[in-house]
Amino acid sequence: MPLETDAMKALSEHPCFNEDAHRKFARMHIPVAPACNIQCNYCNRKYDCSNESRPGVTSEVLSPEEAVEKIRLVKERIPELRVIGIAGPGDPMANENTFRTLELVKDEFPDLTLCISTNGLALPENADRLHSLGVKFVTVTMNAMDPDIGAEVYKFVVWNGKRLEGREGAEILLEKQLEGIRRCVELGMVVKINVVMVPGINDEHIPELVKKVKSMGVYIVNILPLIPVEGTAFAGLRAPTPEERKALMDECSLDVRMMRHCRHCRADAIGLLGEDRSQEFADMGGCSSGCGPGPQMINLEGTRDSSRYAVASADGKNVDSGFGNAKRFLIYKARNGSFEPAGEAFVDVKEDVSGQSHRKHIESIVSSLGDCGCVVVGEIGPMPSKVLKNLGIRVVIDSGPIEDCLKRAV
Repeated sequence: MPLETDAMKALSEHPCFNEDAHRKFARMHIPVAPACNIQCNYCNRKYDCSNESRPGVTSEVLSPEEAVEKIRLVKERIPELRVIGIAGPGDPMANENTFRTLELVKDEFPDLTLCISTNGLALPENADRLHSLGVKFVTVTMNAMDPDIGAEVYKFVVWNGKRLEGREGAEILLEKQLEGIRRCVELGMVVKINVVMVPGINDEHIPELVKKVKSMGVYIVNILPLIPVEGTAFAGLRAPTPEERKALMDECSLDVRMMRHCRHCRADAIGLLGEDRSQEFADMGGCSSGCGPGPQMINLEGTRDSSRYAVASADGKNVDSGFGNAKRFLIYKARNGSFEPAGEAFVDVKEDVSGQSHRKHIESIVSSLGDCGCVVVGEIGPMPSKVLKNLGIRVVIDSGPIEDCLKRAV
């Protein structure tokens, strides 16, 4: 389907989709989406890491209202600002704040172009919603057309409340990616595909993927090099050489446009591509009073007992809640290979947990867990994850029957 007229106009000013625009026009990524619904083997979403420039990294997480306030400030200083993107630090489709943010930005800044970057798992059911909110550009990170290859790239996928690993998870992810891409193209949105090139895993498979997405109406493809990151399953793999990556892009350029000016942007990137100014604005508005920049150290006394586990469970049988939205944690004591119930901790769930209130909410949760040395949760954001690590509390992300999850945690 041909692109809509207004999308074509916006394309001329989008620095990521149009190489001619990247020296003239600026973009701003607003980090309002910390939760993610998959775990890639190359991804380690670090909160408050100002010295790194790669996807998934941010120095703060903003509420929708804080994001709008920050856009006002940036717009005053960077008149070349044209695009507002949401690219994490998790997956935008896994965070309701994404849609609230888009609504607010659309109302206050109708002159700015809205852009989303997603893994595509929840794209089919959200494509129409994104379109109604004015999103014209969608980037889908897609690393395999073969589920067996996908099983090597993705550690797990969380779908309908279940953690799916291996081929099973890769199959559902691929199905939803293709369905979501198809719908976005039908709606007239401009679609870009990001592919992470992992030597020995998916590099020889990428041309096949490119041919497929081109046939579906994708506008441009960006082949990103693997960045081996400490703490990930791919930490020991090598990155592709510039020559290897260029050769692959040259081959694939016979089928579709290649993005050759990518700068591996952070989830809070601001400014022209290659001239990131995010740290210049890190102390302006947003979470400056309680959530960043700089690591937030919560001072809680006491030592941690590595044999005590706090499990986020609403039904009392399964790990079924995230760290921030859990109303109850069940406490277990590991003893002689078994787990003995050792109490419960109830949490007062707050709706507004951004900025200073976010910090206080985390503090109240940690305090209620006493001396537990490990928490087992369905999901957790980058900021609380780092806080728990600083306090010596191990975090295990899992789902399913409590005893099974505890055994895996041990």
